[in-house]
Amino acid sequence: MGFERRRVVVTGMGGKSPAGNTLDTFWDTLLAASCTAAGPIERVDVSDWPVQFACEVKGFDPEEYIEAKEVRRADRVAQLGYAAAVDAINQSGIIGSDPARIGVVAGTGVGGLETQEREEIVVYEKGKTRVSPFLVPMMMTNATAAMISMGHGLRGPNLCIATACAAGTNAIGEAAHIIRYGAADAIVAGGSEACITAVGMAAFARMGALSTRRDDPATASRPFDASRDGFVMGEGGAFLVLEEYEHAVARGATIYGEILGSRRNADAHHIHAPPPAGGRMIGPMEPASADADRPPAAVRRGRPPAGRWGPGLRAGAGARGRGRRPVRHPADRRGRPPTP
Repeated sequence: MGFERRRVVVTGMGGKSPAGNTLDTFWDTLLAASCTAAGPIERVDVSDWPVQFACEVKGFDPEEYIEAKEVRRADRVAQLGYAAAVDAINQSGIIGSDPARIGVVAGTGVGGLETQEREEIVVYEKGKTRVSPFLVPMMMTNATAAMISMGHGLRGPNLCIATACAAGTNAIGEAAHIIRYGAADAIVAGGSEACITAVGMAAFARMGALSTRRDDPATASRPFDASRDGFVMGEGGAFLVLEEYEHAVARGATIYGEILGSRRNADAHHIHAPPPAGGRMIGPMEPASADADRPPAAVRRGRPPAGRWGPGLRAGAGARGRGRRPVRHPADRRGRPPTP
C-alpha cells in the first residue's frame, strides 16, 4: 500500500522574546533593525558576575497566562514557553479539534536551571529536608511540554527535544514529521530557554563563549564581524501550531506558511566549534531538499544552518562561509536539478 505524503502548514504563532512579547512588537523591532535587546541584566544582582549584560525578556507577567499558585511551581523557562504556546494556540483556533490528535513537541537546552540553582543553595545552607517538593517537575527538561499539554488537555504525542541551541528548530522538524506520517493532526511545536542565571552565565563565560563587550552591549552580538568576541546570552520562548493541511482547510484556519522538509545531522566534531572546513554543514541540506521534494535550484539560497552558537565565536563564521558550496539533490549528484 502506497504512502500518501501529508502536507504540514503553520496556523498559529506566539513568542516571548527580548525583541517583544507580541507578534506585532517583535516584527516591528525586526523591521526597525533595532539593536536594543542587549543591555545590563536587571532581574537579579549581577555585581560579581563575569559578564553583566544579556538579552532579557522585559515586561513579561506570567500571571497573565498562569494562575499565581502555578507560577510559583513553574520555572521561568516553562513560564516563557507556556505563554508563547498559549498565544500560538489562541491564534490558531485549534482548540475544539480532537485533543487526542493534537500533540506537543518542546525544545530546550537545559530546562529549569534557575530553580535547580536556587534549590541547590537551599540544600547546602538549610539542609536536605528544606528542598522544594516541586524541584523535580520545575527543573526537568520536559516541564514545558507537559505544562502545555495539561493546560489544554492535549493528549497526542508529547516530546521534549534537548539539543542545545538547535532544540527549538529540531522540535519543529520532528513535529512536522509526526504530522506528515499520520500520528497527529496538529502539534504545538517550539522551544524556550532561561539561562540568565549565575551558573549559566559563569559557565559560558569560563568557556570563553560570551562577549565581554560591556562598553557597548547593544552591538556586542556580531557573529559575522571580524571583531566578534562571543555571543550574548538571551532568553525567551517561541511556539508554532503545525497542522495537517486538509485538517486546517476543513476548519477554515488561516495558513501562514508550510513546512516542506527537514533533516538533522551531527557534525561529530567538537562540543561547540564547527568543523573548520564547513563542509559537514551541507550534510543535512541535501536530504532536507529530498524530504521537501524540491531540487536545490527551486530553493532560494539562504545561510547554512548554525549548530548551537558557533557563529558568535571566532571560528564559527568562517566555517559557515565555507559551508556555502552547492547543495546537490540526491536524485542528481552532479549538482543540477533532475529533469522533470
